[in-house]
Amino acid sequence: MAETIPQIDPKLLEILVCPLTKSPLRYDRDAQELISDQAGLAYPIRDGIPIMLVDEARQIDQPKAPAP
Repeated sequence: MAETIPQIDPKLLEILVCPLTKSPLRYDRDAQELISDQAGLAYPIRDGIPIMLVDEARQIDQPKAPAP
């Protein structure tokens, strides 16, 4: 049985912005991240919940850490 990738509510995605730059975010469904192109950061989504903390975000030029 294939594992399904959780979706982000489109309404939530419309109102979320980067906490650092206040710019719009782009949803990367496969990586389960919200991308701030302006800040160069990727905010993780864990169990369907966006973690909108700059300290938890990874820089886009860094490889994604493996899931625990």
